[in-house]
This record gives sequence, structure tokens and C-alpha cells, in this order.
Amino acid sequence: MKTKSLAVSAIIAALYIAVSILTAPFGYNNVQFRISEMFNHLVVFNKKYMIGIVIGVFITNLFSPLGTYDLVFGVGQSILALGLTIFSARFIKGQLARMIFNTIVFTFTMFLVAIELHLAIKLPFLFTWLTVAACEFAVMAVGIPVMTALNKRINFKKLIED
Repeated sequence: MKTKSLAVSAIIAALYIAVSILTAPFGYNNVQFRISEMFNHLVVFNKKYMIGIVIGVFITNLFSPLGTYDLVFGVGQSILALGLTIFSARFIKGQLARMIFNTIVFTFTMFLVAIELHLAIKLPFLFTWLTVAACEFAVMAVGIPVMTALNKRINFKKLIED
């Protein structure tokens, strides 16, 4: 990994962690508005962002009251959803379409977080999947115009390329 990509990945991870910690009371449980999840849209612009996002999720989940469960299921959910979105870029053209797909994928794969919450604190699976999916959908949907606007100023595609 080149120095610029490494530095940008570290910045993305740090931003994910900082935003997560600032909104921590709303980031862990069956109603979780983890605002930092909108950074997941970065993979639409360049797949190299996945590294920084996953590192950010991993470190953030070290602070989770659910411990190892969040490290396995939370990080796993992020890797699965990001991987599917990156793979879909072969078939889905256009940033908006890929961000919509990314939102749907992240919303659906919240079943892993629902399993985690069911195993860790005995919350009912289906209701928990509904609540965490609804929260994820809201954050990711709001993230579409936010990340689109930021991209116009920053140009995410070129930011991480060497």
C-alpha cells in the first residue's frame, strides 16, 4: 500500500472512530443511529476506502459494551456489505445508483447485528432486525446527499489514488 493510500485510510478510520464516539449513546443497541455509517458510501467512489472503514469499525467496536460479539458480527457485517457493494460496481453504473444499492445492502445485512444482539443481550431477533435495519437505512439514506455534496468539494475518487 502506498503512503498516500495508507494515510488516507488512517484518516478515514480516525474520522469513523471520532464520529462514532461523539454519538456513542446512539451507536450500540437495537436503536442505533451510528452517524459514521455514512462513511460506508466512500467505497462507491473508490474500493480502497474499505480498509479505512473496516479499521474504523473494528476500533470503534473495541469500545462496544457487547465486546467480542460486536467485533465479530459488527465488523463481519461491514466487510460483507462493503464487499457486495464493491463487487456490484461491475454491474451497477453511476454513483447515485451504487449509493442506493449500498444503502439497501447495509440495511439488509443488519440481520447480522440483530443476531449479535439476540445472542448477546437476548433481544428478539425479528424486531431487532427491523429496528437496526430502519436506523441503518435512515443514516445511509441521509448519507447519500451528504457524501455527494462532500464529493463535489473533495473528489473522493482522486483523494486516495496515488
